Amino acid sequence: MVSRRNFIGGAGAVTAAVSAAAVSKVAMAALPEPVIQTKPDTMPPLVPNTGRPYNPVVTLNGWTLPWRMNNGVKEFHLVAEPVVREMSPGFKAHLWGYNGQSPGPTIEVVEGDRVRIFVTNKLGELTSIHWHGQRLPNGMDGVTGLNQPGIPPGKTYVYEFVARRPGTFMYHPHADEMVQMAMGMMGFWITHPKNKHPLIDEVDRDFCFLLNAYDIDPGSYTPKIMTMLDFNLWSWNSRIFPGIDPLVVSHMDKVRIRIGNLTMTNHPIHLHGHEFLVTGTDGGPTPKSTRKYEVTEDIAVGQMRQVEFLADEEGDWAFHCHKSHHTMNAMGHDVPTMIGVDHRGVARQITKLVPEYMVMGERGMKDMTEMEMPLPDNTAAMMTGQGPFGSVGMGGMFSVVKVRKGQRRGDYSDPGWYKHPPGTVAYEFTGQLPDPARFKAEGSGSMPSVAKPGQEVEVKVRKPGGGHAGHN
Repeated sequence: MVSRRNFIGGAGAVTAAVSAAAVSKVAMAALPEPVIQTKPDTMPPLVPNTGRPYNPVVTLNGWTLPWRMNNGVKEFHLVAEPVVREMSPGFKAHLWGYNGQSPGPTIEVVEGDRVRIFVTNKLGELTSIHWHGQRLPNGMDGVTGLNQPGIPPGKTYVYEFVARRPGTFMYHPHADEMVQMAMGMMGFWITHPKNKHPLIDEVDRDFCFLLNAYDIDPGSYTPKIMTMLDFNLWSWNSRIFPGIDPLVVSHMDKVRIRIGNLTMTNHPIHLHGHEFLVTGTDGGPTPKSTRKYEVTEDIAVGQMRQVEFLADEEGDWAFHCHKSHHTMNAMGHDVPTMIGVDHRGVARQITKLVPEYMVMGERGMKDMTEMEMPLPDNTAAMMTGQGPFGSVGMGGMFSVVKVRKGQRRGDYSDPGWYKHPPGTVAYEFTGQLPDPARFKAEGSGSMPSVAKPGQEVEVKVRKPGGGHAGHN
């Protein structure tokens, strides 16, 4: 992390370029430490050393914002600013965020806490923060023009309210929202229960992350903010696989995962190897009578979901969005389907002119995981994750829940790949199987045909030539 002194002196070339949003040292001196974070790693949970105790969360590829206690008030400092986010190794994006990252740091408080958040604007335009899902005074709700004036560049505004109910929430702007959220301005908010809650169980591990999406052309750095549907990078906490860290848990841990969706579409989030219960939304904990076991939970735009499961199956379990295009990177939207097309003759002719020409897609896209093609600078490969048995063939919204015996409490380090017991991995069959008995019992149809043609006829369709001439 970076100290306030380094922060004021300059938080990098991108921040320094926004001279119109400079904040004076005098104005900053009385504020809580504006701690920033530039590493994209999953940081250890922030155990509270002041205020009420609680079991902290782990933000996937993120961190929790420190605070100070001031006469019984828990004070935080958020800085809205341009940031550089490494979305996967070797691929960086120029985004907007908070305190050096996109998404911004997670804020953790306890039910009943009096909270004060200082928000400093180092962007080149007005901003605000809406505290999504919170019960608070209307003037603290953060909608520019409706509840408050926008925060001008270089100014610091204060939000103050009581965290009235426990749950899973988030924060994001309600000022030039299309631009600011498309550029990555968002963050997680957790309010822990003050006392034992009848609908909130204690867990061993508690993870959280936000779903977000970007449209960044290959070879470029900045998202296209006018995109409505055709995003090419689907991310968790502005990271794409293989840049998303695994969720490491110990065998028989009770695990909670909190997910918020700030993309333009829904996401069916699917966990392999386990069933989970949906135990909460941004409306609060769900009644136990409504809970049922699922392996996939669809999360709509603007919604939060809190799921819990018992990690009772060892292994490396895939965890991903079940929309197939959301588990790929750097997608193209106007690429024709070439499956089944024999273009060897055309390829021979083209290679006479372009020796390095490569045929792609005639057998599907999986071959691209094996190719070592040169890519434009600062481009995420479509599918690059390598597992213990070769290419995983996934990207985007994909990670792995690693369940291990012997993983110590509080240890989130990657234990490596799972060592499968002998005889428990799918294998190639090289022998012959007898016909199953059921094949002999199967019928050929519910009713016999009365009359069959003398020979089979293949129907062929021919389009009429000559355009539309003669049509009435």
